[in-house]
Amino acid sequence: MHENNALTPFRIDIPQADIDDLRNRLSHTRWPDPVPGRDDRTDFSRGIPRAYLKELADYWRDDFDWRAQEAKLNEYEQATTVVNGQTFHIVHVRSTNPQATPLMLNHGWPGSFVEYQHLIPLLTDRFHVVIPSLPGFGFSTPLSGTGWELARTAEAYAEIMTRLGYERFAAHGTDIGSGTTGRLATEYPERIIGTHLGIDPHLLGLVGDKFPYPDGLSDDEITQIQAVRTEDATDRGYLLMHNHRPDTIGAALTDSPVGQLAWIAEKFKTKTNGTYQTPDESVDRDQLLTNISLYWFTRSGASSAQFYYESEHSGLDLVMAAPVPTGWAVFDTHPLLRRTMDPGKAISHWSEFTEGGHFPAMDATELLANDIRTFFHSIS
Repeated sequence: MHENNALTPFRIDIPQADIDDLRNRLSHTRWPDPVPGRDDRTDFSRGIPRAYLKELADYWRDDFDWRAQEAKLNEYEQATTVVNGQTFHIVHVRSTNPQATPLMLNHGWPGSFVEYQHLIPLLTDRFHVVIPSLPGFGFSTPLSGTGWELARTAEAYAEIMTRLGYERFAAHGTDIGSGTTGRLATEYPERIIGTHLGIDPHLLGLVGDKFPYPDGLSDDEITQIQAVRTEDATDRGYLLMHNHRPDTIGAALTDSPVGQLAWIAEKFKTKTNGTYQTPDESVDRDQLLTNISLYWFTRSGASSAQFYYESEHSGLDLVMAAPVPTGWAVFDTHPLLRRTMDPGKAISHWSEFTEGGHFPAMDATELLANDIRTFFHSIS
């Protein structure tokens, strides 16, 4: 039997009953008892603080307007298509420029196509923008089965671009999207014009694990990297659950909206001058809650965690170096990042910014847009 290659137009229309159910669940949240002396709104030392979480949940229930956000998302052309039995959701925004370059934007967790919402209009004078949702994320649900990891997803993404009529295309990615971008370039170098990655210092936390220590580091530099590793480890509790017990955490994320809110929102905090900014001080509150609502309405808190399990048990290495022109944009930069990740300065385009963080499309939108434009202009 041949697979149907059709691209089916798609429009977001969450049933009102689901919106009412969300508000009802938020109204009946069982809150944990506060611990005396530490219910501070900005103390993230043990996770997302109760006082801040409750404030955010109250806003989600009473003031957040899903229908208004849904209408904004529906301003962009969308479609679904089935590849290898899996439904994929695609945002496809065509440029009016006949010379425009097709550009795929690849998201990770806990992001979604919503992450790129405000980036799109800054790129469409030069690019046809395509944003596929990872299998098990957003409207690329439900999962058709097991086995959806980086390589299989990259293969599906290449097929999606073929169906859209794009033989050659550029690619940008952050987080898991860096992995799919790297896989695309490695497996399909004849099709990939170039890759652009958005990076932050969390990558240093993988040195000594996924990446080796480079030669020639001083004792002080090794100490600095180890300090990043230690701090980064405190933020990786979710990773162990996703990698090894996605079914366990998935049940909680599917049944409790405040659980889903806490699980995702905490990842949007940023650290500036030694203190944390709350998630909605780092990114726009309504955009943050739109992203979290998408996870809630599609039950993808559970299915997105499966992607980590599949990738962790796939035996595949993380591919960062690609046989095509490559650019890196580093946000909230660290002085040792290039020394560690690109000691030979083989990456032709390397930009560093003190602003931004792990979600540059949301917290450093114009900087990211300008860097993407600059890099692909330099190789055109």
